[in-house]
Amino acid sequence: MADSNSPPQRPSLGQMRSSSFLQDHQQYKPPAPISANIGEVLGAQLDESLSTLSNPIKPDPERVHDSGVIHSIFNHQAAQMPHGTPRIVATIFYKSGNPVHPHIHPDVSPHLAGNQKLPSPSVPEGSAPTDDLEKIPREPPAPEPEPLDHLYGPYVSQLCLTNFLQILDTLPTPYQRTNTSHRCLDREEHPRVVEVTFSPPPDPEYLSFEDLRKHESIWRFEREWNVEVVLQEESVFRRHKRLAVFDMDSTLIENEVIDEIAKFIGVEKEVSEITERAMNGELDFAASLKERVGLLKGVPADVFEKLKSVLTISKGARELCSSLKALGYKMAVLSGGFQPLAEWLAGELGLDYAVANHLEIDTATQTLTGKLVESKPIIDAAQKRTLLKSIAAENNIPISQTLTVGDGANDLLMLHAAGLGVAWRAKSKVQLEAPTRLNGESLVDILYLLGLDSEDAIELSGQR
Repeated sequence: MADSNSPPQRPSLGQMRSSSFLQDHQQYKPPAPISANIGEVLGAQLDESLSTLSNPIKPDPERVHDSGVIHSIFNHQAAQMPHGTPRIVATIFYKSGNPVHPHIHPDVSPHLAGNQKLPSPSVPEGSAPTDDLEKIPREPPAPEPEPLDHLYGPYVSQLCLTNFLQILDTLPTPYQRTNTSHRCLDREEHPRVVEVTFSPPPDPEYLSFEDLRKHESIWRFEREWNVEVVLQEESVFRRHKRLAVFDMDSTLIENEVIDEIAKFIGVEKEVSEITERAMNGELDFAASLKERVGLLKGVPADVFEKLKSVLTISKGARELCSSLKALGYKMAVLSGGFQPLAEWLAGELGLDYAVANHLEIDTATQTLTGKLVESKPIIDAAQKRTLLKSIAAENNIPISQTLTVGDGANDLLMLHAAGLGVAWRAKSKVQLEAPTRLNGESLVDILYLLGLDSEDAIELSGQR
């Protein structure tokens, strides 16, 4: 007989578990063999009301919901974020008109006939400082990322969204539970544009919002899935802007006006080279403008009338401007080009303001003098930002309710100053430095950044 004063025996590990690991950890226990009759079962529950009689082997309600088992280390009741938790909206655009790999993917390419040849090898753009195959460094360039859109579909697929959410979870921030939701903005089946909302955002002490926008993991995700991601902090002013300001050349129109004028006098090459360097930020804008204007000396003053038939309004510009007008926006074009064409474009698109540079005209010969009007300010980067703020103040519009769109280095200051600044099909430097960038086929894509979907765009355009 054991001593009553001896300490109780501790259970051993072998006594605490069965011989089967799976049996110990399975979610659903096998039903116990039925060995009792109905009388014994009812007799065991005499202390309970018959109305509360329930299945003794029902699954744990805290673990099983609907048709699936919830695997989580958190209490499900604590999944709701506190009211007022900041949110970030990521608008994902599939680049259907600009594939990463221009050649047909090998998996879907047709078989070559006997008389056909494979295309000649080419050097990927940006991979080496020369196009001469003999001068390329012997070490091969870094491989392009796997074109996952070729494998999983040329649209924002479910796997693409899953990958994006995984990237959010791997950001260098303290672990925190993230709530996410998404909606397709253009179509439910095979969407090209998807809006993802997640909260809370990364802790700014570890990763600021500005750094998040340019995070390497997101850049790699864009390359792999052939998409573009625009991140915005969610607020009522994200969805309710009141002033839109646009650049003109290569934004609202596809042309560079000064290059078109240069064609008339045979100096297109010289002017185009200067324009390209100025738009990339390699030259002082004001100095380069004066240099280019100097080459236009002697051009007939009616050249602007002739150019109107040459200029091409960018795809989606009319639809975008008419939609914003229907929403009550004030709109302006601020251009480093020239006033006559800016005013013409404002009339075409229904813009409220048009401000550009003024060329001096020799009244005697009705030709351009090759100089700018000295009494008028040059519309450079600083002047565009000043005009943005003055137009907003004139209409009592907070700067957070402004939208700016441009493509050149002289647009960067106003892009950063606005509530939302979009670099549209911009030069390389501008894409790197702008708050957001888009390289779509139609300016209508900007409506998606305002929280509108395709149905809203159709209704605003008056098509129904």
